[in-house]
Amino acid sequence: MSTIKDVAALAKVSPSTVSRVLANSPRISDETKQRVRQALEQLDYQPNVFARGLVTNTASSIGILIPPQMTEFFANPFFAEMMSGVSEVARSEGFDTVLSTSAVDEEDAVDRMIRGRRVDGLILLGSRIRDAVLPKVAQHQFPSVLLGRPAEDIPISYVNNDNVQAAYEATKHLLDLGHEKIGFLGGSFDLVVTRDRLEGYRHALLEVGIEPNTRMEISTYFLEQGGYQGMMHLLALPTRPTAVLASDDVLAFGAMRAAGELGYHLPDDLAIVGFNDIRLAELANPPLTSVRVHMHELGVGATRLLVEQIRASKMLKRSKIVDFELVIRESCGFHRNHQTSSR
Repeated sequence: MSTIKDVAALAKVSPSTVSRVLANSPRISDETKQRVRQALEQLDYQPNVFARGLVTNTASSIGILIPPQMTEFFANPFFAEMMSGVSEVARSEGFDTVLSTSAVDEEDAVDRMIRGRRVDGLILLGSRIRDAVLPKVAQHQFPSVLLGRPAEDIPISYVNNDNVQAAYEATKHLLDLGHEKIGFLGGSFDLVVTRDRLEGYRHALLEVGIEPNTRMEISTYFLEQGGYQGMMHLLALPTRPTAVLASDDVLAFGAMRAAGELGYHLPDDLAIVGFNDIRLAELANPPLTSVRVHMHELGVGATRLLVEQIRASKMLKRSKIVDFELVIRESCGFHRNHQTSSR
């Protein structure tokens, strides 16, 4: 196995110069960097990341903080697709990714990761009303990016969709198809993403003179069983909805299963629109109309913002809004209505 001294000898520089090239020091000329990198490649040198971290006070890794209550992280395809974007950028920039899943207390997890220099930056998954973690990372001025948007004015970078507008357009689509009794299936109402999508849903109803009915607004958890239970509740109402906006495709799948068990046929008896447009959406029966939020691009955008902060060695306030689009399939009844109206 080659050592740093072997690389230095081949490149005709000192071992300390090789170390500076590995740390991408601006004090080394481009010509010297190129010569050292050629020697590194020729000798297939693999740096000892742990030892280098002791010298440079860096970990060459980014942390993904998974809140204890986010039980759906490993079960919801949204996160797998988002993580593919994170891994793509992290790998290309020379960073490993570290998942933090063990702590019951998020604040304690953040403290240990920051004070112990286990990672060089953090990606935070979602925000809540009165979130205790965001002020903590802001207080430490630790490079961090939020997937979502902060509920309060906290100087943190974030990547998000325009969830208010997305839910508005999805609901308006159902209204345009003739539905007036439209239910809403969301996650916890403490989550900013749920509140934003609920706001867009309500705005679309109010725009056409329909007063939102809180009995048709269901808070559940982002798993298939949550959508199943939520739909069972909606279909048990004295006046049931004829359409449902589910703020996650997995919720929509559970809702579709519940409707089927009760004898409802989609989209004849009930229309459903989901969110995220995971890969299984087009394989559902019927194929699911869904808001495509570009999950991979959310991960890519978040990691690029984080790497920018790590390189700058400080916390920055940046934001990126990723586009969305409504992908129309058969679960909402659009094609059926369109064929009828065109005759």
